[in-house]
Amino acid sequence: MIGQQLRDRSRRFALDVIDLCLSLGQSDLARLIRPQLLRAGTGVASNHRAASHSRTRREFVSKFSVVIEEADESEWWLDVLETKRSGPVPDIKRLRQEAIELRAIFSASRKTAARKLRRRVT
Repeated sequence: MIGQQLRDRSRRFALDVIDLCLSLGQSDLARLIRPQLLRAGTGVASNHRAASHSRTRREFVSKFSVVIEEADESEWWLDVLETKRSGPVPDIKRLRQEAIELRAIFSASRKTAARKLRRRVT
């Protein structure tokens, strides 16, 4: 996937997570999950953006690790919402699938970057 397309996709994910969180209401579960999901979901895009400005390949690999963690945490909170049927389930399912796909893409990118880094070091 081309860099700009991935930036746009992670940005869209963050914006969609914000919209979902705004629609969750005021239940105890929503108040618990909302700040966690907001932080993780928007963290995917913001940390990806930071990674794209890395000064070194080592820094890039490190920042991509954070992006992967944020995507994974987003998927976890979306799984909880889906399991508890708290919120618009079709939107939650779509966002959960997107978190899974983003995590896979970022993991593959980190793996490639780490492999290139090891080649340079040896």
